[in-house]
Amino acid sequence: MGQTLCVCSRGSITIDNKKYYFVQKLDEGGFSYVDLVEGAKDGRFYALKRILCHDREGRQEAQTEVEMHQMFNHPNILNLVAHTFVDRGGKSEAWLLLPYISKGSLWSVLEKLRDKGSSMPEKQILQIFRGICSGLKAIHEKGFAHRDLKPTNVLLDEEDRPVLMDLGSMNRARIEVRGSREAMTIQDWAAQRCTISYRAPELFNVESHCIIDERTDIWSLGCVLYCMMMLEGPYDLVFQKGDSVALAVQNPVTIPQPCSYSEGLQMLLSSIMVSNPQERPNISWVLDQVQDLQSRSPNTQTNMV
Repeated sequence: MGQTLCVCSRGSITIDNKKYYFVQKLDEGGFSYVDLVEGAKDGRFYALKRILCHDREGRQEAQTEVEMHQMFNHPNILNLVAHTFVDRGGKSEAWLLLPYISKGSLWSVLEKLRDKGSSMPEKQILQIFRGICSGLKAIHEKGFAHRDLKPTNVLLDEEDRPVLMDLGSMNRARIEVRGSREAMTIQDWAAQRCTISYRAPELFNVESHCIIDERTDIWSLGCVLYCMMMLEGPYDLVFQKGDSVALAVQNPVTIPQPCSYSEGLQMLLSSIMVSNPQERPNISWVLDQVQDLQSRSPNTQTNMV
């Protein structure tokens, strides 16, 4: 979708014959930048993600991210408005035009709560978590896994509808590992693409003969739920102290007590964060449990996903 882009004067760009004006920088990472742009015709704001492609492999990875976006049309997965590849100064860049969600990430919302000494009400947790599960279910049903689910990769709109973003680490859900060389390759890949404090235990020490599947996302999902409840991830402090996250994830997660949330929510968290992936539930089971908790919780909105 869209193979033409020109960088024009006065801070504007053109994608698919539509002009967008540069407004300001939003974010930057190791290999990408995100700018806020405004549509010249519709007046809407968009996020323009520019991915630096240093070689052919980098360009293919960016193309894969584009294809992952194009695969879905779901309210809880960030959609791709337009894209193109452009060569600038001998370097290739992928430009992804995405909807701009002004409220920001789930992590930024949780940080504000923590700074105020507040917490997120259980009905709000369930509402947001249900939407996250719904988006993740759509990904799993297509035979893929997100592989880097975390609060910074979940956007929230003004109605608290969560939207999963950053699909660059997505790949086929089921990976059959045959031998130590393949195991080390996957382990190295996970070390680069899966955030350490949200990474599933089986990705730290990949066995020589095993199957890695979408239940890596279920572990990360549990870490996100824990973060919504406690305003920090279960292994954030372990990582910050320089201790071994790989060792810490082998033990059952501990929910700090006393806990203000219901026993049902605490049990759901414990059921998700199981070190052995074979004992971890699938996303459909998790979504059913969330909907059951919502039905038992008074004044909980169940129509927003």
